[in-house]
Amino acid sequence: MATARCLETSLFACSSSQPQRSIVSRRATTACGLSSRNKRINGAVCLDTSFLSHHVAGSLLGSSLSGASGLFSLSKSVNQRQSSPRNGARRGVVTMVIPFQRGDATQQPPPDLPSYLFKNRIVFLGMSLVPSVTELIMAELLYLQYEDPDKPIYMYINSTGTTKDGEKLGYETEAFAIYDTMSYVKPPIFTLCVGNAWGEAALLLAAGSKGNRAALPSSTIMIKQPIAQFRGQATDIDIARKEVRNIKTELVNLYARHLGHSAEKIEEDIRRPKYFSPEEAVEYGIIDKVLYGDKGQDKGVVADLKRAQLI
Repeated sequence: MATARCLETSLFACSSSQPQRSIVSRRATTACGLSSRNKRINGAVCLDTSFLSHHVAGSLLGSSLSGASGLFSLSKSVNQRQSSPRNGARRGVVTMVIPFQRGDATQQPPPDLPSYLFKNRIVFLGMSLVPSVTELIMAELLYLQYEDPDKPIYMYINSTGTTKDGEKLGYETEAFAIYDTMSYVKPPIFTLCVGNAWGEAALLLAAGSKGNRAALPSSTIMIKQPIAQFRGQATDIDIARKEVRNIKTELVNLYARHLGHSAEKIEEDIRRPKYFSPEEAVEYGIIDKVLYGDKGQDKGVVADLKRAQLI
């Protein structure tokens, strides 16, 4: 009991609240009977109360008060647990992933390939145009503009537009959102078809900077009119049909602007899906050149000769 009185005196000498003093005093006196929890540091008896509350309490001699339990603790192990990375030290720490490190490939882990492409200002459209893909492409274009408004952005396209296997997955407005962002950002955008650019993806391919719209030799390009399915009341269907007509008109006007044809010709050509080989896409005005590798035999000569009407 003498130990308990001494403990009460050291604990509450600076306290001005009598009711709280008596409550916490009884707790300290009860806990003082657990000799296994008592510790002696520099001649002072200390009480480890970490077993009474799940909150990490303060120090007995440091006068750090726990508002929830009114208990104190000067447990060395508790202080170690606070600084240990195994407990709670992760809170507030931001982990950064380094996408690529230079060095021997045998000494470095494989890089995060999408981040590595983005680091080199390459935006890769490799999926159908759905809202999540549209959001990502727009964010990448805007970020690259803020990073450097003068360096070009390289957009690689391998997309079936808003449809896939005859199923409609997105709306034409997804392509319009990316198109408007491409027109808004300051850096020139070099577009390249690396597989297929069908439907609305062909519009994005044609919307690149003039002279820098290209396709690989084995790629295919296709333009078509919007697809829509209607269900509901007659008035609702009529409203939806008017909206689809407006979307088609906008799509035709954008094609005409970038392909160099009249709106009437574009509207006639997209009545049914119209496919192009890379050389035919050059002639139609969708792209400007076909990229051949060092192993290619004609190195783009065929496309140039066709454009000059020599073959």
